[in-house]
Amino acid sequence: MDLSESFLKLRALTQYLTEDLLGGPKLWKFAWIINFQKAGTLFFVLALMYFYQNFRIESWLYLALHGGYGLVWLIKDLCFPDKAWQQKITFAGGVMSFFGVLFWYWVMAWLLISRPAAPNYPLDGSLWLFMCTILCLIGCVVMVIADAQKFYTLRIQQGLIKDGIHRYVRHPNYLGEMMIYGSFALLVWHWLAFLIVTSIWLLVFFPNMIAKERSLSRFPEWESYKKSSGWLLPFL
Repeated sequence: MDLSESFLKLRALTQYLTEDLLGGPKLWKFAWIINFQKAGTLFFVLALMYFYQNFRIESWLYLALHGGYGLVWLIKDLCFPDKAWQQKITFAGGVMSFFGVLFWYWVMAWLLISRPAAPNYPLDGSLWLFMCTILCLIGCVVMVIADAQKFYTLRIQQGLIKDGIHRYVRHPNYLGEMMIYGSFALLVWHWLAFLIVTSIWLLVFFPNMIAKERSLSRFPEWESYKKSSGWLLPFL
């Protein structure tokens, strides 16, 4: 079995755990679980800051970046919702989706704010905060552009999207998400934060990207598009 087949089997398992776990009626939409976490991030991080009385610049920046990203997601979902998140899932699947995946993003905030001292960044603190901020901002732009292009293009015509940002990268929405959460991990600067984001990328993002490429390979122009675009980065 090659690596891609292993990732596809992993995707089937994660789909069962987050969509069909324990069976029964499908009571709520995937989007409701995701949006609850996105909307709650600003309040959760702020509550951590008050609980630990941690009002250092790193904490305020984390609140702005992670909390702000949650608001960006909600606006995006209001304007052009992703059809993939509109499906109904079981009660147990919703609980697993939140505590098995989304809750761990909140753990990253706790790792930063619960520490009594600021992280020992490998570069000058101001430069490091600048790097985290600009990485998050660019990631948000890439993610929103990619989702908007996909939403509005597929309303007009079906098939491969080969222009715009998709001309250069086949999975720009995942690239944007990785930049965003990568910036949070860099700001937290703790080994567990990197383990969290890497695990989600390997267990969720990569299998989804492989499944998407397998689905798109049915189009005749797939091979030429694949050769002219990058998987996650241009020309890579």
